[in-house]
Amino acid sequence: MNMLNKQTLTIATGLFLWLTAVHIGLAKKPAAGGGNHMQRGIELAQQKHFDAAVAEFTKAIEGNPKDARGYANRGTAYRQAARAAVAAGDQEGASTRYQSAMADFAKYIELAPKDASAYLERGETEIELKQYDAALADLNKALELKPDDLTANKFRGFAELGLSQWDKAVADFAAVIQKKPDDLQSYDRRALAYRGMKNYDAAIADYTFLLSKNPNDVEALTKRGYTYSLALQYENAIPDYEAALKVNPQDNDTFQRLQYAQSMLAKKNASPPPAASPTPSPTPEKPGLISLMMNPLYIGIAVVALIIIAVVVRLLTRGKPEETSSRIR
Repeated sequence: MNMLNKQTLTIATGLFLWLTAVHIGLAKKPAAGGGNHMQRGIELAQQKHFDAAVAEFTKAIEGNPKDARGYANRGTAYRQAARAAVAAGDQEGASTRYQSAMADFAKYIELAPKDASAYLERGETEIELKQYDAALADLNKALELKPDDLTANKFRGFAELGLSQWDKAVADFAAVIQKKPDDLQSYDRRALAYRGMKNYDAAIADYTFLLSKNPNDVEALTKRGYTYSLALQYENAIPDYEAALKVNPQDNDTFQRLQYAQSMLAKKNASPPPAASPTPSPTPEKPGLISLMMNPLYIGIAVVALIIIAVVVRLLTRGKPEETSSRIR
């Protein structure tokens, strides 16, 4: 599993732990006509019998179709059933349940348009469906109706992560941390946003805080090691990977990252190759005799000299009688 898939799984797991029962308690005062079914559905959902809970909430809705709480609770049960289907590898079943949840939350919004929770619930579901733009719109509406809702801030941060809006995600997770400094998941998600901004020092600081709370947190060790590697601080990444492997020796991904960090550190520490000796510049050779002879200047001088010699010879030989041959003709 690569780093991105691990991060997605972390988000999904965090969502499940965060809002498993947010709206299961909506029906504290059962409404007439469907109250018993509503309460029974809540109990079944708490026992993780999500499909059975859906059936009870459906009966509650039939008894009182104008009660927004029935749709809220059934939508939540559908979403939880979808998560269970994903975990079981039933993608088709998960898709069907997610769509049913979306329909219930739309009805919830129709019946209670001023209820921030309605937009929050649909926004959460859209995040799980990776519909980040739609989720962002719903979560902004939830915060418009209830500006101090930390849960909406947190989920908006998730949507912003999905849209690579790193600076906005940092701001939302920081707002959660400011009011709830023990929310460890917000530190983890803020670190991811910092890493997206290439602010590695800030990301490392958040992971270091998580490790101060739990030194054997394998995910935090691995993520901090990976961030050290991104910052080219391989000497710091290696101890984190080694510590993670002590806790989970079978983690092949971390083992491969450790090997990579070790190889890069070895290259980083390798002695630089000796500087190459400067190539001596060629010394101009003295021109040879033939080179001199081929020089145009010297050729011209030679021609003039030959002409002068010819003239002198002609002058010396002028007026002499020609030799007569002794041969009888």
